[in-house]
Amino acid sequence: MSLLIKKSCINCDMCEPECPNQAISMGDEIYEIDAERCTECVGHYDIPTCQSVCPINNTIITDPDRQETEEQLWDKFVLLHHADKI
Repeated sequence: MSLLIKKSCINCDMCEPECPNQAISMGDEIYEIDAERCTECVGHYDIPTCQSVCPINNTIITDPDRQETEEQLWDKFVLLHHADKI
């Protein structure tokens, strides 16, 4: 499951530097998460760091259109960070 930033985002800049996959960037109006790079921090942390640093509750949520298993998230992590060793 990729994460999604809702319109309640206040552009506080807290989430972008915390993402270990560089999946967060500024969109047209609010920050956005690249679903192809988001692993919900699987492979890095126990919980998504963007959610833990966001000052607005329930602004970063599971994207209902991107349902992925933990195994799929691990596969994505490996491709993002260890593709040269596969």
